[in-house]
Amino acid sequence: MIYLDHSATTKPDSAVLQTFIQANERYYANPASLHQLGTEANTLLMKAREQIAQILNTESEHIIFTSGGTESNNFAVKGLARANQHRGKHILISAIEHPSVIESAHHLTNEGFELEFIDVDDHGRIKLADLQRKIRKDTVLVSIMHVNNEMGAIQPITDITQIVRANSRAFFHVDAVQSFGKIPVQFQGDVGPDAMTISGHKINGLKGTGLLAFSKRIKIQPIMHGGGQELGYRSGTVAVPQNVSLAKAMRLAAEHMSENTDKFVQWRNDLHAFFNKFYHVHVISNNDGAPHIVSCSVRGLKGEVIVNALQSEGFIVSTSSACSSKNSDISHVVEALYIEESFQKGVIRISLGNGLTNSNIDQFKIVFAKMMKQLKGETIQL
Repeated sequence: MIYLDHSATTKPDSAVLQTFIQANERYYANPASLHQLGTEANTLLMKAREQIAQILNTESEHIIFTSGGTESNNFAVKGLARANQHRGKHILISAIEHPSVIESAHHLTNEGFELEFIDVDDHGRIKLADLQRKIRKDTVLVSIMHVNNEMGAIQPITDITQIVRANSRAFFHVDAVQSFGKIPVQFQGDVGPDAMTISGHKINGLKGTGLLAFSKRIKIQPIMHGGGQELGYRSGTVAVPQNVSLAKAMRLAAEHMSENTDKFVQWRNDLHAFFNKFYHVHVISNNDGAPHIVSCSVRGLKGEVIVNALQSEGFIVSTSSACSSKNSDISHVVEALYIEESFQKGVIRISLGNGLTNSNIDQFKIVFAKMMKQLKGETIQL
């Protein structure tokens, strides 16, 4: 099987697994314990936190380890809004956010917060004029993902930050789950976000690892209570081996980002050109988007049919986000893009990652062309 679903999850890197195993074998003590083994575990944890802070250009005390992207997004949206509601109770998010951001924001409306959505253009980029129009003095939180997980649109984070800073006292949170390790991601002083979400299993790390990072010390309300671990923000015994493995995965992703991006861009553009040859295929992603995500749709077919047809030939792709692909409804991202109705149910996502070769991409094109001939009667010149 050729795996082309790296935006859903990735295979853990062998070096990350080895780090996890070694940390479990030697640093298994509770880092909150006062004895020698606890102190050693805590020292290792502190080194991991410092390494990540250096990668993200922030301070170690601004890194909070979590179980992954969904928890980090919940923590950011609910924690920032609740702790700073004296500034206002107006929340702005884009129309194509991850469900963990959308549902967290919706939940806050039960507590008296007001939620508005920022429109996106045909390429999935937010309309800066719409953000400018909707942001208010009482806006407390703006949350916008850096790279869309379904179709790869890259948001103009610097421009958004400037609008937020100039027009409100709101905090700006960025879901960087799909961008870290693929395109540059870090805090950049006055033109960077206040908070950022990262997930380990998207960058060849382990499932159940992630973090929420801050650019500065800001007021945020915990959503988990107990013993006050993680600087008082996230109670529960800290998973040292998982967090150390996350630091390793992030370091490897940062070190290899440039060489991987060059390959992904070549393959993405090649696939876009290939799909554009078909009359019955609508290409949703574009060459200005994320290097690793290719999204398209086949007229009159359901995504599940395409996924199954490609799987029978040895290729693994997905219909959309793995967080919602089992839902029979049309994706909220597809709805926000106003894609022609005949294409709305036939969306598939090809997401690139480590271990792929030029040969794999060429083989995929042959198999996809074969499928189109069988299912739509369309033949192209390869």
